[in-house]
Amino acid sequence: MAISVETNGPTAVHAVTDRIEAAIPADVDGLVTVFVRHTTAGVVVNEPESRLLEDFETFLEDLVPDEGWQHDRLDGNADAHLRATLLGESVTVPVSAGELDLGRWQAVLLVECDGPRTRSIDVVVH
Repeated sequence: MAISVETNGPTAVHAVTDRIEAAIPADVDGLVTVFVRHTTAGVVVNEPESRLLEDFETFLEDLVPDEGWQHDRLDGNADAHLRATLLGESVTVPVSAGELDLGRWQAVLLVECDGPRTRSIDVVVH
């Protein structure tokens, strides 16, 4: 199943846990893989506290500067590709009775590195 997410900034973090859980049948025990089909966005598991999400954005922007990359000659978004590489394109999470079996403070987060855009996330239940 695919989920569409509208992102709202050049670098932005969106909690998508509820949307992922809604895509999982209630009787499933197993694993779910969440995969983003883009080279300038990533998926991670972390705490969705609002100040931490802002820190996450600042951290990525500070870690990978906006300018000075060879790929920028093509389309000006090398920084987004490099940030997404650090994050990864997927996470796999245990599922119990149709719910993600995350830790108390954990959530599935889509991290936009080249927005705003419409992103597609695949949810595959194993």
